[in-house]
Amino acid sequence: MRDCIGMILYACIETKNMEKKLAGKRVAIIVTHGFEQSEFEEPFKTLKDEGAMVDVISLKKENVKAWENKDWGKEIEANLGIENADSSDYHALVLPGGVMSPDALRVNGKVVAFVKDFLENKKPVAAICHGPWTLIETGLLKGRKMTSFKSIKTDLVNAGVEWVDEEVVVDNGLVTSRSPADLPAFCKKMTEEFVEGVHQNVKV
Repeated sequence: MRDCIGMILYACIETKNMEKKLAGKRVAIIVTHGFEQSEFEEPFKTLKDEGAMVDVISLKKENVKAWENKDWGKEIEANLGIENADSSDYHALVLPGGVMSPDALRVNGKVVAFVKDFLENKKPVAAICHGPWTLIETGLLKGRKMTSFKSIKTDLVNAGVEWVDEEVVVDNGLVTSRSPADLPAFCKKMTEEFVEGVHQNVKV
């Protein structure tokens, strides 16, 4: 009888896990001080709710502080420093916005190399607001269709991007949005593309 109950419970747990769209996927989120709080929290919650394993990566393993509205927000733990991060360990990547965080990330060679590996290996990437700044440094955006916060439109256009003013844009695994107002659409499309995985038809 106990064995039977145990088997039923195990089956229920397995069924529940199978319902999570990102079970078995490992996702990297890269931030440093000054990232937009909501643009981290909502994608992070979505990923965890869908069963993904998530590593928060920063310039070093430490607590990093968010920016919320016009002041500093919460501190979150970066459980891995970029020096110890290997892109081959991950199925997908998220780049939250804010101004200070992407501006610091895009001038760090190890971060840029890490991010570039995702594009070169055609893995899905989701970037919102100023997040695409780091993608520009990879030199691999020419011909891609994207959106972003309006102030970096020219930067993306100069990188060869077809920039559009839409709440969410999907281009063969590359998901981009403009601002926190777009987070519901961003998280939905992020999940869909991360489920799909590697996009073989992407030209790099």
